[in-house]
Amino acid sequence: FGSSPALGSKRAGHSRSPRSPLSFATMDSNAPKLAKVEKVLGRTGSRGGVIQVRVQFMYETSPELAGRSLIRNVKGPIREGDILALLETEREARHLR
Repeated sequence: FGSSPALGSKRAGHSRSPRSPLSFATMDSNAPKLAKVEKVLGRTGSRGGVIQVRVQFMYETSPELAGRSLIRNVKGPIREGDILALLETEREARHLR
């Protein structure tokens, strides 16, 4: 039980270096894209538990999307100026009626 040299040598040979969050976001295409809430458009959902907002993508995490804006549905407290981390950037919410 006390002598397992193979296990100890594997752990000692572990040489993967941790990446910083900034380099991780720029290298990984699946990384969340940051978007700033420009305007709160209103509440939606059967009980008003979802808030519809217009967001604009930030340059720092997605230069290819920078300046583009979308309408998204957000659950939970939100206000203008908040920053969302969006995992999916293609879908846009339907407009409120």
